[in-house]
Parts: sequence; C-alpha cells; structure tokens
Amino acid sequence: MRALWLCWALWALPLAGPGAALTEQQILGSLLQQLHLSEVPALKADVDGLVIPAHVRAQYVALLQRSHGARSRGKRFSQNFREVVGRFLLSEASTHLLVFDMEQRLPPHSELVQAVLRLFQEPVPKAALRRHERLFPRSDRARVTVQWLHIREDGSNRTSLIDSRLVSIHESGWQALDVTEAVTFWQQLRRPRQPLLLQVSVQREPPGPRGSDAHRLVRFASQGPSGGGQGEPQLELHTLDLRDYGAQGNCDPKVPVTEGTRCCRQEMYIDLQGMKWAENWVLEPPGFLAYECVGTCQQPPEPLAFRWPFLGPRQCIASETTSLPVIVSIQEGGKPRPQVVSLPNMRVKKCSCAWDGAPVPRKLEP
Repeated sequence: MRALWLCWALWALPLAGPGAALTEQQILGSLLQQLHLSEVPALKADVDGLVIPAHVRAQYVALLQRSHGARSRGKRFSQNFREVVGRFLLSEASTHLLVFDMEQRLPPHSELVQAVLRLFQEPVPKAALRRHERLFPRSDRARVTVQWLHIREDGSNRTSLIDSRLVSIHESGWQALDVTEAVTFWQQLRRPRQPLLLQVSVQREPPGPRGSDAHRLVRFASQGPSGGGQGEPQLELHTLDLRDYGAQGNCDPKVPVTEGTRCCRQEMYIDLQGMKWAENWVLEPPGFLAYECVGTCQQPPEPLAFRWPFLGPRQCIASETTSLPVIVSIQEGGKPRPQVVSLPNMRVKKCSCAWDGAPVPRKLEP
C-alpha cells in the first residue's frame, strides 16, 4: 500500500519548468505510466543472462532513429513594426472579405508578437441614430467577428474564429481586432501560400430575433473621411528579431553558465544505471543525453500596446522535445521478457525564448 501511495505521489508531482532539467522522478513516473503500472515491479537479479531477441532490438533501434529526427509538439528592438494595407475583396450587407498580400511581409529570423487588424468605422447619420434610439432605446451595440478563411487545395473552404468584440453605434474611427492567430495559421501553410483572407461579420447582439438592428448601422469604409483610400483596412505586424531576442542554439561547453548567459541548450547526461529502481528493470540504454535549457532571454524595453495583461517575462524554454525508447524487463509466466517502451518528451531538441503564460498557438488542421 505504501508503494502504491508513493507512485501516486510521483505522478502528482508538478512538472518542472518548461526549460528545467529532467528529474529522476519524472523518468520513473513516465515509465510507470507507459507500462500502466502502479509501482516498480519486483524483479529477480537473473536478467544478466537475458538475451534481447533480434526483433526487439530492431524495434528499439528504429524508434531510436526516429526520435532523432522527430519533433514533439519562439531589428534591434524596433519592436519591429510593419503595416500592410489590404483591400475589400467583397462586401455584402454586414459581411466583408478582406485580402492582404503577406509574402515577404514578415522579416526573416523574426517572431510574430501580434497582428492587429484596423478597420475604419463610419459615423452613423444623426437621423438614422435618432430613429434607432426611438425603436431600441436600450440597445446600441453590435458584435464584430473576424474569421480566417482558408481555401484548401481541393477548392473547399474552411473558416476559423479569430476574434470577436462589441462595438457601439455611437463610435466612429479606427477599430482594432487581434488577428495574431490568423497570421500564425497563414505561416503554417505550405508554399506557395495564398494571400491572407479575413472574413469580417457584423452581427446582432444578442443574436437572434431578440436583438436589435444596431448591426445594420455599423459600417466599415474603404475610404476615410478625407478620401484617398485612408480608410482601407490595415494590418499591423509586430515582430521581434530573434538574433537579439531569441535563443542562441547550443551552449558553448567551454564557457560556464552565468546569470548573463543567453538562452541555450546545455548537455545533461542521465545515468540510468546509477538509479536504484532501474536495476534489473531497464536493460537499454544505460544512460542518455537529455539536455536542458539554461540562461536568460532579453526583455523588450517597452510593453506592447496589445499585449495580453497576464503575460510574464520572456523565459528560456524547451520548445521542441523528442521521445526516448527504452528496453525494459517484464515478468511473463514467471520469466523475464524484454519489451520496448517509448517515453515522450525525454530529450530537449531546441530551446527558445517565449513569454511566460502565453497561449500555445493552435496547429493548423489538414
């Protein structure tokens, strides 16, 4: 009973920080979980003469080779800013299709921090405003929703919700919406990439027949009040230059790590043979290079206007990890038998700088 409680405690231990060194407890907990065991098995010391069959060895080598290539699943602070002017491709009633030519708009070796869509909301004529207030005295808001439009290779369309916010019919001027996720999706497309397509809809609030007609009064113009196309939709791209604000790759083994060391991947050897619980249980490997992320990340000198309020400072984290195959001895019919097990996220492949608490970007589905 005590051993069962101990195993549960190991699984319940909070994971170390995303860039922290791998612990013995994490390795043991992962191995027990993969084998669906509640405690370390009691094995006899007669495994020294145990022969690992050729097919088990081949499976282990294949997983080992695959793990080396597989990933799991970061301007001198001109907190680089670029503005892309788009155009209304189609406008029908309360739905608008916007197109932005994005090729070569994002600098190489840069990290997208935020993408902001700006639309110019026209003022509502006073006569229409008075009529609406007479019919709907308590409702003056509409919901603006932005979706990313993806045209698949087979010609079918798919939309992904990106941002949604309420606007008042009493407002006019530039409205800002966060479309960072749309640009992130666009970056995941295979080349040649299509232009960035955003579908903007103005809807009732609340939805359904109980809502007012305020959404009919919200208009986004392609011309500003002074003309000349100044009201065209704009896309602001905020990026960081990773040559200054990213990780440096592998650490220099000749230079000791200090508080001023830039984020890097440091070698760390895990000696499985030296772990008491692994005796007579883990047959291969005797140890492995796990690596860890060490050092610090340079912080931007000023906050971002559209930054999430809960974000912490940039930290050195493991952005890519790979699994570790091991051969263990299990009891079957009173006799030991070798078995291959793959432990996920055991080795760090890449370290990066990322904001603490930042949401993990969604992966683009096929």
